[in-house]
Amino acid sequence: MKYLIACLGNIGSEYAGTRHNIGFDVADMLAAEGNVPFVTERYAAVAVVKYKGRQLVVIKPSTYMNLSGNAVRYWLGKEGIDKENLMVVFDDKDLPTGTIRMRSKGSGGSHNGINHIIETLGTDAFPRLRIGIGNEFAKGFQVDYVLGKWTTEEKNILIPRLKVITNAVKAYTTIGIARAMNEFNNK
Repeated sequence: MKYLIACLGNIGSEYAGTRHNIGFDVADMLAAEGNVPFVTERYAAVAVVKYKGRQLVVIKPSTYMNLSGNAVRYWLGKEGIDKENLMVVFDDKDLPTGTIRMRSKGSGGSHNGINHIIETLGTDAFPRLRIGIGNEFAKGFQVDYVLGKWTTEEKNILIPRLKVITNAVKAYTTIGIARAMNEFNNK
């Protein structure tokens, strides 16, 4: 079985360590756990991780967040992966820092990357894992907050959660979205 794990973020050193790039942090941990490097290819950096007889094609799109659908569509086609075997990992300002929520489908809300994927694929019926980054910003400062660096306090919450998040992604590939949601949501 083959899965596309699309971990959203923005390319460039100026975005490293920002709240909006938590998807890239998850991708890096998945690749490190699989002891495989990322290779820069069309529309994404790619690492192929083997896990319990499954092949996880982990991508960090190079299209920037708001055009993530281009990378997802390309890699689904290139690898011959069905949308049902796609998981998108991304930040969510509407969840407390470190909280995770898996869903099998749904709207993109205010997340431009997810909305572009939905628009590009023509469906919202694909699994996703939202990672809470909190919303401790004043009105009008959302962009500064989302693109801001993690505080020490946030890192202390988040770093231990990365292992739970990668376990949730891997569980999705072995036990399916419904059971993974039961096991990891609200954890």
